[in-house]
Amino acid sequence: MKIKRLKVGVRSLDEGLQEFSTALKAIQSGKPLPRRTGVYFVSVGAMRQVLTPTRLTLLHLIRTRHPHSIAALAKLVRRDFKNVHADLKLLADLGLVQLEPGSHSRDSITLTVPYERIQFEIAV
Repeated sequence: MKIKRLKVGVRSLDEGLQEFSTALKAIQSGKPLPRRTGVYFVSVGAMRQVLTPTRLTLLHLIRTRHPHSIAALAKLVRRDFKNVHADLKLLADLGLVQLEPGSHSRDSITLTVPYERIQFEIAV
């Protein structure tokens, strides 16, 4: 079984703008988008603001304890549902966690972390 890894790192603003420009040109010409290879931030500080120890703990617990809902995860970490939900939405927007809704109840969301490893990459 192949271990799925995600690269998370720091890229300069110029590199980020270049990637955006390449994607925009592909869209405009009808070509497929270049495959996204990771999640990148413009600085270590920006990365640390998003990937806090609390959010990394959520990822770890989802991966190891497999809670069946956001409410169950909130109970595991002894945090308010609303705050855990906000953290999960941010992590989902980055592609670090998948939230699969079942019905309209807050107890019917399947949480998945599609990676076994997150690899940090910082250019020097």
